[in-house]
Amino acid sequence: MLVDSDIPAAMQLKEFARWNQTETDWRCLLRLEPRGCFGALLDGSLVGTTTTTTYDRELAWIGMVLVNPEYRRCGIATRLIKTALDYLSGKVITVKLDATPEGQPVYESLGFEVESLIERWVGIAGATPVGCSNTIETGAELDIETRRELIALDRRAFGADRAPLIEILIDNACVAPVLARAADGRLNGYALARRGTNADYVGPLVTTNAEQAGPLLDRVLGQLTGQQIYIDVNSAFEIGARVLADRGFVKQRDLIRMCYGARNSVAFPWVFAIAGPEVG
Repeated sequence: MLVDSDIPAAMQLKEFARWNQTETDWRCLLRLEPRGCFGALLDGSLVGTTTTTTYDRELAWIGMVLVNPEYRRCGIATRLIKTALDYLSGKVITVKLDATPEGQPVYESLGFEVESLIERWVGIAGATPVGCSNTIETGAELDIETRRELIALDRRAFGADRAPLIEILIDNACVAPVLARAADGRLNGYALARRGTNADYVGPLVTTNAEQAGPLLDRVLGQLTGQQIYIDVNSAFEIGARVLADRGFVKQRDLIRMCYGARNSVAFPWVFAIAGPEVG
């Protein structure tokens, strides 16, 4: 199992892959699933990692599948994924992950099936909003009731209860959380952002009203003016590409969302931006 003292070596593996996660992200993963994060050792050195995150008994996520480039194609990734699946066996009904195109064949060989596409978009946060809405608010401090509303909305959008993750993301946010409310005052959208090693990361961004995605995003970007931004967008969100292109973002790459076990019925139509490839 991975422990906090492994984080510096895990960060080096992450740097080899040029991913965006920070030491804080690693600590979050170890806190969420302390017995479900695994490493491969060779002569005492960490040469591979994988993490799991369980959301009750409904769903689990596999992430941070990393192998030192010198030891790739030696079966290390396959063994790590099998270890993760063994750990999750009997704990959850469905296991998912967001695969790189290079990793997709490994996961398919283990029984994962393609579910959908996630798109990485990159841009610079601008100060001028493209859209506007008087239903968007910024909450520097979220009270207990607002957090409960946000977590309930996220559960409906994501299809599983990931309250511990969302609480950590709120606490680790690099901007004030952004909220959207319907005319009757009900919370129907939110957006968070956090620091990354290569760029600030916007997500999750969830809304039941597609037209609010732009204003929610603008309110986040307005707090990050001039910073490079990564957003991993759910391709099923009906206007996602247009919202980002209108703000000068460009698509960088695809990730393939894959499923193992029973497919859950949620199509994630309210999820504009995911929380991260490592957690869904």
